[in-house]
Amino acid sequence: MRKNATLLLLTLALSCNAFAVRPMVSPRYHRMHRFHRIRWNPVFRPSHESLLLQNAEIDRLNLPRIRDDKELQRLIGTGDLVAIVPSDTLRVQPSLDPARRYCRPWTLDFVQDISEAYYKEFHQQIQVNSAVRTVLVQKKLRRHNRNAAPEQGETASSHLAGLTVDLQRRGMTKAQVQWMEEYMRPLKEMGLIEPEEERRQWCFHIMVAGSYSEWRATKMLAAQDNSETLHEITTIGLPLTISQ
Repeated sequence: MRKNATLLLLTLALSCNAFAVRPMVSPRYHRMHRFHRIRWNPVFRPSHESLLLQNAEIDRLNLPRIRDDKELQRLIGTGDLVAIVPSDTLRVQPSLDPARRYCRPWTLDFVQDISEAYYKEFHQQIQVNSAVRTVLVQKKLRRHNRNAAPEQGETASSHLAGLTVDLQRRGMTKAQVQWMEEYMRPLKEMGLIEPEEERRQWCFHIMVAGSYSEWRATKMLAAQDNSETLHEITTIGLPLTISQ
């Protein structure tokens, strides 16, 4: 009987281990665990120095930090801020307030240039997630986004002057992110833009310097001259077309 009792107890113990309740770990936990182990090493890491450079450009251009919607509408009315209009190469985040889909003219030049180049390379649109903001909007944003820049001081958000846009990085492949970085690297080196790759919002925060439009015009003129020179070279010796 002792042997039988011992065997019965051993069987019950093994059964309890087999049917013991184990904590369930959701698949989302595993995905997030893997995500946090991915090394984040952006080319344009956000920094205090970058914020200082952005504000230095705002001060150099003597631009105001837009306080409220009244001042925003005044700048739109005078043409100091222009609309960001969706196109075949560019889209705007649907939730972005239509009243804040504006930026400085030279910033729009940059957005159009990079979106066209990106579309030519990948046949996909670039998305604008954010553009001009007012001081009041920035204050509200900081209440639930601890990474948002302050609304005043030497490191204030450059969105307040309208010369900055956020382009969505979430959803881009590694190759697409690298393309964006390589596209912007020489522009940053020339002081034409000041980009940051934000981690929590997964976007490219890009301040565009006021000299961008002048550089762009010079580049386009040079390209036009080269095109005309090429046309002259390739038509040497060919008969002239006689107009009827």
